[in-house]
Amino acid sequence: MTTVQREHQQGHLRTSAGLASELRPSVMRLARRLRQVRDERDELNPNQLSVLAVLVNHGDLPIGELAALEKVQPPSMTRIVNGLEERGLVARQPDATDRRSSRVHLCDSGRQIVLANRRRRDQWLAIRLAELDAAEREVLRLCIPILEKVNHA
Repeated sequence: MTTVQREHQQGHLRTSAGLASELRPSVMRLARRLRQVRDERDELNPNQLSVLAVLVNHGDLPIGELAALEKVQPPSMTRIVNGLEERGLVARQPDATDRRSSRVHLCDSGRQIVLANRRRRDQWLAIRLAELDAAEREVLRLCIPILEKVNHA
């Protein structure tokens, strides 16, 4: 990269639009790579794995709340939950306060899949992070709260 190109890029990174343009592909590639680090034997698609993870994080939920958290329509969530239920990974249980509705409950087998995938992804990422020097890892440590703030905006 020439000095002129480097100066242009540094100037470009000083604007929010420029930073977004440079950060987005890197974040997307990392997220995609982490999604690929999973046990193919589970035969679950990314939507199903995501629903299982939401249930680990939030506990039992009605279909509507699960759909809202995953940003899909309730009929789509019903199909996802049906597939997980057929595999014995989730179960529907009557809602204690509203007998007309049910809550999706994560079964132990579903929880084990999520935890195993998290361990696998953490191991993959730990190996990559160990390849960085201490200063680079420190920069990433400082980025965590910032990325969380962006994520929850």
